[in-house]
Amino acid sequence: MPQPEPQQESEIPTSPEPKPSPARLRPRDAATLIVLDRRGKGGPKVLMGRRNPRLAFMPGQFVFPGGRIEVGDRHMPVAGALPDYAEAALTRQVSRPPHHLGRALALAAIRETYEETGLLLGTREHGAPETAPAGWEAFARHEILPDLEALHLVARAITPPKRVRRFDTRFFAVDRRMVAAEELGRVSPDSEFTELAWVRLDAARKLDLPFITRAILDDLEAQIAVDFAPYRMIPFHYERYGRRERVAL
Repeated sequence: MPQPEPQQESEIPTSPEPKPSPARLRPRDAATLIVLDRRGKGGPKVLMGRRNPRLAFMPGQFVFPGGRIEVGDRHMPVAGALPDYAEAALTRQVSRPPHHLGRALALAAIRETYEETGLLLGTREHGAPETAPAGWEAFARHEILPDLEALHLVARAITPPKRVRRFDTRFFAVDRRMVAAEELGRVSPDSEFTELAWVRLDAARKLDLPFITRAILDDLEAQIAVDFAPYRMIPFHYERYGRRERVAL
């Protein structure tokens, strides 16, 4: 992505590992979820987490929960499909997109949000999923099915070259009312997130943020203003020849 980037990393490393040269790293498919609270006065709030300062990627900065696609994300049952506009946008400017790319990305965002914050997003209207792949056991335990229809695609961003991690991240937003359950204990000094905060957009911009997170907040605010209308622009952030670019998907 065209700046200090999205957010991911599933565990705190305990020992250094040999890694490929940052210049040769290829971006990995990943997804992020912006949980949005539009209740009350004073403007919308978003859920942000402070990354553990011991992490190699964006240490100590505030980001939205997210991570890369895992195998189970391709097989988890859902209650509703992504909106058509989102499915179409997610395959644009992607060479030979894999089958059900959008579905896997949306599910990765929901699973990672649970793993990092303890929030389970979805619906109990249909009962427990018939099967629950690895990483999705909590959804079966709480009898929750992810509802992709409730997600809004906000943006896409690719981490610039020469970073210690590189992701091709899609940013989704979902209303806080879709939180069906919560498990405490996911945030601690030894977790990926050491702190969670519900913050209004202006306050969020004053936090220690990666450049891309700040840019996505601007994209989000513009899309909230049109109530996530399907015709809105879906931005794609990336870096080309050392220059940041922002184009429409």
